Amino acid sequence: MIEGSVLVLNKSYIPVHITSIKRAICLVFKGIAKIVDQEYQIYDFQSWTELSVAMTDDCIHLTESAIRVPRVIMLQFYDKMPRRDVRFTRENIYLRDRNTCQYCGKHYKRSNLNIDHVVPLSQGGQTHWENVVCSCLTCNGKKGGRTPVQAQMKLLRDPYIPKYSLFMHISPKQKLFDFWHVYMNPADFAYWNLELQSE
Repeated sequence: MIEGSVLVLNKSYIPVHITSIKRAICLVFKGIAKIVDQEYQIYDFQSWTELSVAMTDDCIHLTESAIRVPRVIMLQFYDKMPRRDVRFTRENIYLRDRNTCQYCGKHYKRSNLNIDHVVPLSQGGQTHWENVVCSCLTCNGKKGGRTPVQAQMKLLRDPYIPKYSLFMHISPKQKLFDFWHVYMNPADFAYWNLELQSE
């Protein structure tokens, strides 16, 4: 359990890294970070340990007590954005498209997906972020060497260059928690963090 994963946010709630539970707890203990729970409440180490803990698999057992495993922490002194570009790799394409066929919308194991050129190479398409998507084998065969319009197929969304360098830090075996998606998806993040206008 101590080697599990924790999402690290900067002070603006932007994801910057994924770290181990052990390192996350050390950062919180030293006051470098605070824990963010699923209700977006923030805790320092003392207040987090004072929470009542049901004895489940999602806690670390100490000698006389237990501590909940944090899944998201926020750095207290870091407000910068990661400056690295996202590498154009098969892994990062699959991560961007969430292992989902961009034609039928079904989620697949990576072994049942491939990379499809939206505008086929035979029609002058190129291999870059904005012309490739994940596609299941069935949809890829149906589309063939045609554009989606020619094949009468619709893309779920247009391919794009990912903005978050977080994609660079997630391995294919990395477990992603549902709680993390609000921070990874810019639309969800904007929904929860945009300042509301008073009537």
